[in-house]
Amino acid sequence: MYNFTRNKAIARLHQPPPLTDKFLYFRNRNKISVLCLSIVKKKLVVTFIKSTFLVLFFSMNSFAFGQEVTTYYLIRHAEKETTDPNNRNPHLTLKGKERAQEWKTILKAVPFDKIYSTSYFRTQETAAPIAEERKLPIEAYDPRKLYTDSFVKRNLGKTVLVVGHSNTTPVLANKILENETYPQIDDSIHGNLYILQVFDGKVTHQLLNIE
Repeated sequence: MYNFTRNKAIARLHQPPPLTDKFLYFRNRNKISVLCLSIVKKKLVVTFIKSTFLVLFFSMNSFAFGQEVTTYYLIRHAEKETTDPNNRNPHLTLKGKERAQEWKTILKAVPFDKIYSTSYFRTQETAAPIAEERKLPIEAYDPRKLYTDSFVKRNLGKTVLVVGHSNTTPVLANKILENETYPQIDDSIHGNLYILQVFDGKVTHQLLNIE
């Protein structure tokens, strides 16, 4: 698991926040950007800083040496209502809605082509702020039929967000990897971000925890 505190990236900020910054690199079309995550008074502040750092994990373009790169961002739904244990399709709590907005901010510069969610309220509501901002439809998928051949072909060369559940998100990551790398997510964790890139039959992957 990637630990922000071990990241040695250096970036110049005009007005450094009072708390320690955490950096996340990601591909943004033809640029490499630094995602600076600062928790100031328990509120997430996100600043994007242009950088010329070479980051091996991400490709500079959607194409590399004539091969298409497919990038998957996988997250679990935000906090859901738990007051009614018999309700199998609860909505997000206020905290969950705030987290959904935070995901929109955190992933603001990621050029998504597709957004997928299961048909449950909690996943749809987590994906909604990002989808509305990008004017992209939320496409439903069956969590029992993860990473099928048609899904792979449909998303080839694209940057994709998939919102799932504690017991489906790591399963999808493992299917992409063709390896049982990631365990089921603990029910108390809602900030895992799995990033996987598929290129020329190879997969690079990283797990970030943004709580």
